[in-house]
Amino acid sequence: MSLYPSLEDMKVDQTVRAQLQAYNAFSQQQNNPSIPSAPPLNSHSPINTPVYPDLIDYMGLELSQETIAANMPEYIRRDNQQLSTYTAPSMPNNMIAPLSGNSVGLARARTTTNGIRELILCKGKDGKVGLRAQSINKGIFVCMVVKNSPAALVGLRFGDQILQVNGTTVAGYSVDDVHKILKKSNADNISLVIRDRPFERTVTLHKDSSGCVGFQFKNGKISTIVKDSSAARNGLLIDHQLLEIDGQNVIGLKDKEITKLMQSAERVVTITIMPTFLYEHMIKKLTPSFIKDKMDHSIPDF
Repeated sequence: MSLYPSLEDMKVDQTVRAQLQAYNAFSQQQNNPSIPSAPPLNSHSPINTPVYPDLIDYMGLELSQETIAANMPEYIRRDNQQLSTYTAPSMPNNMIAPLSGNSVGLARARTTTNGIRELILCKGKDGKVGLRAQSINKGIFVCMVVKNSPAALVGLRFGDQILQVNGTTVAGYSVDDVHKILKKSNADNISLVIRDRPFERTVTLHKDSSGCVGFQFKNGKISTIVKDSSAARNGLLIDHQLLEIDGQNVIGLKDKEITKLMQSAERVVTITIMPTFLYEHMIKKLTPSFIKDKMDHSIPDF
């Protein structure tokens, strides 16, 4: 996982660090009068300054005291606390994603790592593993994971690159050759070495007060980015295809179905995307009805 899944996380993290630094300096001055007092940051005493001063509507994200109390209670101090009993919030030295770090969607998305992992597959009752592949630039990529199949159960995803099958490196192989290897493999022990989705990336977005994240799409293809939105701030691009919403595969779903998933998502939303021209190449041999009926659209466990 990246240090800051969103620009909003980075900005709030910087704000919290600055306030903790100011509080620590204030505490040291109170405990050691010989240390010169720093000029006040504003008209309020540092000890009475809210955790997020003047950030009620910050970058389109509501950060009222009520919202903070509901979602980040550890940052709220009690008004009746005395200076002698006040304790600064305890946070790790390398605080990660204060806004989205605990997001269910981020956990489900298991953000793309491009790392390599080994999987062991078994064939199902139909003698199949439940995946189809496509070749791109001499590489073999997963373009279909069938729901409830062995491939789905071990966590294969659309866009994973197959590097080896049963110890055989498949770079430069045709799709037919790879399918033949899988067909002839032992039903109980098929070894795959996978690179995690090298053509994809996951973007963390934050809904504004109206529930929008700042982009429009048609047939799953991102077509418009709204100026000064979370989508714009976090580097979302047009001509990219929506693959996942909070880790749930949306390939083959209608736009209205994807919209419902976006609307029902929490305030922090993660989307996984890839360039549309690559996506269209990967699915060119699959019919829309086949994709919708067979693709694994289940909500991932975490």
